[in-house]
Amino acid sequence: MYLSELQLSNFRQFGPEPTTVSFQSGVTALVGSNDSGKTSIVDAIRYVLTTRDQEYLRVQPDDFHYPAAGGPQAATIALRCKLSDLSTRDLGSFAEYLTYEDDGVHLYVVWSARRTGDTLAGRRWVNISVTCGVDGSGPAIDGNARQLLAAAYLRPLRDAEREMSSGKGSRLSQVLTLFPSIKDGIAFDAGSLPASASDAQKLGLSGLSEYLRHLVNSHSGVTGARDAINNEYLGELSLTGDDLRADINFVAARDEAARLRQILERLELNLLDGATGTAVGTYGLGSNNLLFMACELLLLSKEDEGLPLLLIEEPEAHLHPQRQLRLMQFLQTATTPDGGKSPVQVIVTTHSPNLASKIPLDNIVLMRGKQAFSLRKESTGLAASDYRFLQRFLDVTKANLFFARAVMVVEGEAEELLIPTIAKVLGQDLTRAGVSIVNVRGTGLRRYTRIFQRSDTNGPTLGMRVAALTDLDVMPDAAPALLGLVDDDDDPRWGGRRQWKALKDFSGQDLEDRRQKLTQSDGQGVRTFVADDWTFEYALAIAGLPKTVHSAAMYAIYDDKINDGSMTREDVRVKAKTAYAQIEEEVAGDPVLRAITIYKRFHTGQASKAIAAQYLAEILERKQVTVPDFAKKLRMLLPKYIVDAIDYVAGPA
Repeated sequence: MYLSELQLSNFRQFGPEPTTVSFQSGVTALVGSNDSGKTSIVDAIRYVLTTRDQEYLRVQPDDFHYPAAGGPQAATIALRCKLSDLSTRDLGSFAEYLTYEDDGVHLYVVWSARRTGDTLAGRRWVNISVTCGVDGSGPAIDGNARQLLAAAYLRPLRDAEREMSSGKGSRLSQVLTLFPSIKDGIAFDAGSLPASASDAQKLGLSGLSEYLRHLVNSHSGVTGARDAINNEYLGELSLTGDDLRADINFVAARDEAARLRQILERLELNLLDGATGTAVGTYGLGSNNLLFMACELLLLSKEDEGLPLLLIEEPEAHLHPQRQLRLMQFLQTATTPDGGKSPVQVIVTTHSPNLASKIPLDNIVLMRGKQAFSLRKESTGLAASDYRFLQRFLDVTKANLFFARAVMVVEGEAEELLIPTIAKVLGQDLTRAGVSIVNVRGTGLRRYTRIFQRSDTNGPTLGMRVAALTDLDVMPDAAPALLGLVDDDDDPRWGGRRQWKALKDFSGQDLEDRRQKLTQSDGQGVRTFVADDWTFEYALAIAGLPKTVHSAAMYAIYDDKINDGSMTREDVRVKAKTAYAQIEEEVAGDPVLRAITIYKRFHTGQASKAIAAQYLAEILERKQVTVPDFAKKLRMLLPKYIVDAIDYVAGPA
């Protein structure tokens, strides 16, 4: 049995229109920016199903939805959990509460709250009911049934060390009781004391406690302290006929079951040094968190009835990146059947791109705009092949797109490095605007944008601005010869197998069709911005920055010499000035030939595009300080598609 769906109405930021969240039977991750509703989803589940720590959850006034446009606060809350894939035992345990539907038998648990007063001053200001059925019209679910549905919950700012310490009802004692062998062994007989250590090892835990009790009580220090308390103090404080006597006991319960429980509650779980096996004085919060999660998963997997659901808020808390990745691998393993362990369902909330990158895409729920958008296969604009591709290439760097307010998808390192600087000079701070730049390194650009498109075009959409920045990849006619790709227009060396295209390969309509094809997947906030010319660097050079791009290329060529001190930047600047003058002389002022010649330094690998982008960013930042009205001038010099893409994701300057 697992939680397959949650529906919310009028709960916190979720309004009267029902919001449905779908969950997978394994690991489901709720991702999104702050205040997107992740914690509200977890708290809604806690209200409906309760939690195993038996924490009393009191409905708060702010749980009732306030309309964003103003108006009265909602008077009711409706939450509904749908549980699916019930076992034979589950069907028996919840027989009177089940709903039979075309796709199988489900258990619906409907939690509703109605305000009966405006303040907390009265004895009762809210009325809560828990019923069953799709619409909640079934009978009320009793307390025993709800206990079987209680989920394990790990709060975000948890004190794992305290949770795993000894004490009444400790989590460790609950885990240990699930191991049948914990009760093995013989009872203690005071008339026949163990003669050796091997005889003592035959005792059960209860017998060992009785043996230890016998030894402790007969110790001279203990008997002396007991006699002093009784004779010197309690005896003097007692009334006639009402003598008070004290005893010192290791475990004082009368029956064996109670004694065993007391023993287990006195145990604590500690971490050892992995190399030496010896106890370590203190472990950090991260290690103790892992220990706590391991204990909770073991507890859930060993129980043979109830709902094996673990809710974890921010599992990455106090864990460094490598441990975060290892944790996610472990959680995915824990959700699959393994020997005697039952599969556990895990629902996590996270802000970690590390974790998000390791969770299958269709196990992610993206929280945005007070809505929950499942990324499972039937819900997005992605094809099956897209999921396979993204599972291979959606790394930590790209996974930051799940937490952004807007996204710009680019094809290379140069765009990734340079565009934030261009935007800042233009007055658009992409970091402040919450824009993530995702570099796909030339492959799969459309696959990433389709993550944000929904298959149901009539339903709610993410409302997210996603800009795809792409090259036209069509050379000027003079480029093949200048780049050495051909000797002349009749060069036969390619035999029809060449990968590049030149303008002469297209009619006017063909070129327009190529542009249309690059933008045909646009919609639902996704827009593709196509270069007017060839590539990113060429577009910058042909538009209005030829000298600046050339200087950046020259700095990139001599980057090693600049860094080892054998050349100064001034040396390179002089070389760049001379080389640019030579280019001007060779091309006779032809802007196309000039831009091709500049780009040739990148095409041949003489200059690194990424390093040149870094130098170009530095040049633009310096000019922003030294050149009056440079932002306005730069906006006029840049290719229009770059300016339009920046304005789209960041909003008008």
